[in-house]
Amino acid sequence: MQVKLGKKIMIVGLSGSGKTTLARKLGGTLGLPVIHLDKEFWNAGWIETPRDEWRAKQQEMIKQPEWIMDGNFGGSMEIRLAEADTVIFLDYNRFVCLYGVIKRWAVNYGKTRPDMTEGCPEKIDFAFLKWIWQYPTKWRARDMEKIAEHKGLIIVKNRKQLNKLF
Repeated sequence: MQVKLGKKIMIVGLSGSGKTTLARKLGGTLGLPVIHLDKEFWNAGWIETPRDEWRAKQQEMIKQPEWIMDGNFGGSMEIRLAEADTVIFLDYNRFVCLYGVIKRWAVNYGKTRPDMTEGCPEKIDFAFLKWIWQYPTKWRARDMEKIAEHKGLIIVKNRKQLNKLF
C-alpha cells in the first residue's frame, strides 16, 4: 500500500527509530531536499543553538517550497507543523529504538555521522538512554497531542508496516 505524501514532510519519532534513514530514502525517491534537524541544531563540540536563534532558524527553513525534516525537537515542533503537509510518526517500541541507538553508536563510534554537525562525534550516555526509555511514558503523549489533529498524519508502528507504506 502506497501513501500520498506532500512536499513538506516532517518525520518524528523516538531516537533510534530510523527517522534519518527514512528521510534519506524518501528524499531520494521523491527528489525532495532533506534537512536533518540535529545537524542544524548542534554546533561543534555538542554545543546547543540558543533557543531564540533555533526558533528563527526553523522559521527560515520552513519557508523553502519543499523539504523533508527529520527530528523531534518537541519544544519547537509547532513551527514545522504549521507548514508541514505530511507528518510521519515512527511510533516504535522503546526496545527497537534502544537497539537502533546502540547499533548506530557501534557503527559510528568516534566518527561524526553525515547527518550530524562536524565536530559532534557519535556518543552515547546514560542520560540519553534514560530519555529513550522514559519517552513512551513521559513525552510521547505531549508529542502526540501536538501532531494528533494534523490532516496529513501517518503513524507507523513498526518496520514491517513502514516497508509496506514506503
